Amino acid sequence: MADHSGIEKPDLQTLPQMKDRMSFLYLEHCLINRQDGAITVTDIRGTVHVPAASLSVLLLGPGTNISHRAVELVGNTGTSIIWVGEQGVRYYAHGKPLSHSARLLIRQAKLVSNVRTRVAVARHMYQMRFPGEDVSSLTMQQLRGREGARVRSIYRKASKETGVPWNGREYDPDNFNAGDPVNMALSAAHACLYGVVHSVIVALACSPGLGFVHTGHERSFVYDIADLYKGTITIPIAFMIAAEQPEDIGSTTRHRVRDAIADGHLLKQAVKDIRELLLDDLAAEEELEVNVLHLWDDKKGRVPNAVSYGKELSEMEEELQLEEGYGNILEEEQ
Repeated sequence: MADHSGIEKPDLQTLPQMKDRMSFLYLEHCLINRQDGAITVTDIRGTVHVPAASLSVLLLGPGTNISHRAVELVGNTGTSIIWVGEQGVRYYAHGKPLSHSARLLIRQAKLVSNVRTRVAVARHMYQMRFPGEDVSSLTMQQLRGREGARVRSIYRKASKETGVPWNGREYDPDNFNAGDPVNMALSAAHACLYGVVHSVIVALACSPGLGFVHTGHERSFVYDIADLYKGTITIPIAFMIAAEQPEDIGSTTRHRVRDAIADGHLLKQAVKDIRELLLDDLAAEEELEVNVLHLWDDKKGRVPNAVSYGKELSEMEEELQLEEGYGNILEEEQ
């Protein structure tokens, strides 16, 4: 039997941080395998090698066939894998987090489980998108109304600047070609954005499903964070693409979004924004924590793991038994 041991699993500290990676790579109609620390992509034009640790997310379109060894490599490097249909948005799997620490996840769960703090985070998100407004006293209903009005104005502005008619967001997630050009471009652009944001959330060991504005879906927090960037990235790009009327709207949109994400350093910004939303301070970024497993204690908060607490108890019990036995002997002698 051939030896397929490959290279050793990389240490977390040796991997590039999410903010320093490429945004995403979309592939279709190809074979994906692994050679050492790179994935190999083979189609009728030949084979190319892509360092797996340099990617944020791998988007696999129709006609892709990926090997078990390639998935293992991608997972070990913390890269997300997303299978998509024909220009569509279908999420199926992701790589392992780049951090073993659950600090942000615990904080996220705490904030989303309290009405007061959840509303506070939602207000913070609104102010990130539309700075300069005082929303400190607005309810969620009022926030939704104001946010809806602002987003509609973004669509109207993009329509006016590009000359592309806008009749609202109408699309069929199961039929990419059923929409008009601008809605097709929006679907493709948002799919790329969702993939990148999802990969950042997973890399930080947060939960994609614990959203503050969106709720009930496995990617609620993805939609929360993605909304921070639609007005400046995907919506303007979609209208520009629709105005250009390229032959392949999906492909052109993906390339344009990829360039915009790279030029605007979205990965770095998304990491910063998530930390700002979930943490009280913006201190220097933590180093990746490796040995973070503790045991929960209702009085101390947490206690060290890998300690034989039962053994200590047994020794105490033995001492008590010895003391009781010695006492019995004294009683008998008396």
